[in-house]
Amino acid sequence: MKTHLPLESLIRTIRGQKILLDADLAVIYGVPTKALNQAVKRNAERFPEDFLFQLTEAEKKEVVTNCDHLSRLKFSRVVPCAFTEHGALMAANVLNSPEAVKMSVHVVRAFIKQRELLAGQAEILKKLAQMDAKLLKHDDALRVIWRELQPLIAPPPVPTREQIGFHVREDAPAYGAKSKKRAAKR
Repeated sequence: MKTHLPLESLIRTIRGQKILLDADLAVIYGVPTKALNQAVKRNAERFPEDFLFQLTEAEKKEVVTNCDHLSRLKFSRVVPCAFTEHGALMAANVLNSPEAVKMSVHVVRAFIKQRELLAGQAEILKKLAQMDAKLLKHDDALRVIWRELQPLIAPPPVPTREQIGFHVREDAPAYGAKSKKRAAKR
């Protein structure tokens, strides 16, 4: 059973490490998963914790949920093993099949490509942080300029001049009307 997924897409991060699951590695090396795991158990001294570790049930559930091609593991009682880059290479040496030896080169190259992608992303993030710092400085400068321009932009106050001519006060009664005081006197 060959996988049609690119090798780089099979590499995932668990516990802060880039790993390949035993089911994916077995497909890559052209052996059943059970045969791969038996070969690893026979050579346990070659697989320290930084080469190989067992997933927890929660990690298994997360991997099965996120990866459609691993749906067959959903009801499996066996918890998958995770091979780091060095563990995947060591598994090829333990299997010692021509297919595994040939594919181990591709596996190592896939891990290297992942590392290069992460390094490129780190450089991009660094440049974005520098740009953000510059923009913050520019924002502060623009705020100062805006505060200084506000008095200049505001329209000048309208000068109050006394108007010439006849003016009727609004609070006075209309011309010819009797005021309330006069009406009260009568």
